Amino acid sequence: MANRLAHETSPYLLQHADNPVDWWPWSAEAFEEARRRDVPVLLSVGYSSCHWCHVMAHESFEDDATAALVNENFVAVKVDREERPDVDAVYMEAVQAATGQGGWPMTVFLTPDAAPFYFGTYFPPEPRHGMPSFPEVLEGVKGAWADRRDEVGEVAERIVKDLAGRSLAYGGDGVPGEEELAQALLGLTREYDATRGGFGGAPKFPPSMTLEFLLRHHARTGSEGALQMAADTCEAMARGGIYDQLGGGFARYAVDRAWVVPHFEKMLYDNALLCRVYAHLWKATGSDLARRVALETADFLVRELRTPEGGFASALDADSDDGTGRHVEGAYYAWTPDQLTEVLGAEDAALAAAHYGVTEDGTFEHGSSVLQLPQEAGPADADRIASIAARLLAAREERERPGRDDKVVAAWNGLAIAALAETGALFDRPDLVERATEAADLLVRVHMDESARLTRTSKDGRAGTNDGVLEDYADVAEGFLALAAVTGEGAWLDFAGFLLDLVLDRFTAEGGAFYDTAHDAEALIRRPQDPTDNAAPSGWTAAAGALLSYAAHTGSDAHRAAAEGGLGVVKALGPRAPRFIGWGLAVSEALLDGPREIAVVGASGDAVFQELRRTALLATAPGAVLASGAPDSEEFPLLKDRPLVAGGPAAYVCRHFTCDAPVTDPEALRRKL
Repeated sequence: MANRLAHETSPYLLQHADNPVDWWPWSAEAFEEARRRDVPVLLSVGYSSCHWCHVMAHESFEDDATAALVNENFVAVKVDREERPDVDAVYMEAVQAATGQGGWPMTVFLTPDAAPFYFGTYFPPEPRHGMPSFPEVLEGVKGAWADRRDEVGEVAERIVKDLAGRSLAYGGDGVPGEEELAQALLGLTREYDATRGGFGGAPKFPPSMTLEFLLRHHARTGSEGALQMAADTCEAMARGGIYDQLGGGFARYAVDRAWVVPHFEKMLYDNALLCRVYAHLWKATGSDLARRVALETADFLVRELRTPEGGFASALDADSDDGTGRHVEGAYYAWTPDQLTEVLGAEDAALAAAHYGVTEDGTFEHGSSVLQLPQEAGPADADRIASIAARLLAAREERERPGRDDKVVAAWNGLAIAALAETGALFDRPDLVERATEAADLLVRVHMDESARLTRTSKDGRAGTNDGVLEDYADVAEGFLALAAVTGEGAWLDFAGFLLDLVLDRFTAEGGAFYDTAHDAEALIRRPQDPTDNAAPSGWTAAAGALLSYAAHTGSDAHRAAAEGGLGVVKALGPRAPRFIGWGLAVSEALLDGPREIAVVGASGDAVFQELRRTALLATAPGAVLASGAPDSEEFPLLKDRPLVAGGPAAYVCRHFTCDAPVTDPEALRRKL
């Protein structure tokens, strides 16, 4: 018998629809029920590609005895953190404040007024490693609720008060300048792993937004150190097991310092951000590796994450069937020497093992290895390696595929649109620009209402019920702005404008700060507000970036002022915690550089016009914006009063309210950018 999750759209909630636990979705009705029955709420938060969420579900939520204990003494509420990042953020902050650590699955016990009083993450079915079992926790909370209610109430009240008092120091005394960005670079240099690339120790996450900062800092200042850190990290990741050597695309993170063994789930946001980073690295260096990885990652996005409606699915699971009926992490991706021989024959298997670092002992579990690329193939071997890779990929396709979370998240689709549009334009792949346009069409059609308000998710072309949060507005605007530059269609600039007007209207706070939820959103125990860039840009820094680009396109003072206000937090955090404000630092580089406003005018069929336009797209100037089209075209404000020069195409470059003389020679334009 199904529980109340059977009617939800989230694949994660649907995975729990047949549990014996009588789950409720997050709703006012669930808390009313807890009040009526006078029991606490058990809040369980996770997401569909989370390995330990599956483990706890299997051990505890599918167990009849545990479910009976839950159903009798609690109202159980299940939340998909990707659908409700606001609920996740508020309670995760409480978990981290109380226990010093957080993670998923997140398990929180609440009063019927939604105030948290007991916290944890994963609980095992029986006591182990000093952790109590989940049934022991349930019994303990039940006892405290029955016998020590006053104490529970005091704890909950104190936590809520504590959270409400945590306001951020925004640094609201102006924008970051040369000095703060230089200090941020110095801080990164100290945490840089010079032998293996990346920052910090294990586990190691791909630092996509920090890499964007390093590339932009190099472009603006010529810092060789910044470029070296970015290029070496990109190369180390692309050669490591974190990168899928056969199918393209990156796993979520590596469990070791050398990028060898990944946590195998593949997320849309990581791959969108990294696709863009490698495309930008290619712009800076012309590296063949950067070009290959950007294109393979773009192709992975389209091949494995694109939905029938033209959007992009959220994630692929880490686990899949290993052929014996067991769900095992990495089963789809890892290889033993015997498996290589079976597919390739002895001679090619030996070459493949050497090329991909497959060993007898294995680099992963049970004697299997994650494919790596310790060195490039020599020219003599290139064809043979290509044939080996094709055969291994075909054999892998026969394995049971990891599950896919098919919900379309607005913010992450915005990131994918930006990545595919730019990669398609840089590498002459109009098909990728088309895929980006189709995803943008889906967002406008399904996620946006007539007043430009966004819904956070959709599935199978149906909009979900949750409102968009700040990152949705900001990242979708970012995607539309990239699409406008690449296609020359001003409608995308207009759509970005509608979204950013709502950001100014509904998400701003005093002193230049932003809130993650709108002024009229559901009231939680605290209004979430987080400027730090973690797995993806925070809504805060993404908003600053999109507002800055939009202001460069339109000359709007209000949008520029809001962008600058939002960057005050980078002035405060950049020098102290540069790894956790990477996108904020990248946007600050654009602000310091101008950003440059490039207008290219001419007839679309003209070869010089196309050459000037391509030169502008190749610009490394941080955050440069591009408008192109016929002179005085209505499509873009930057094309107004920009005549042809001597009857031919021309490019105009402006920054900081001053414009250079127009140029008609692509080489002269390249030198300016």
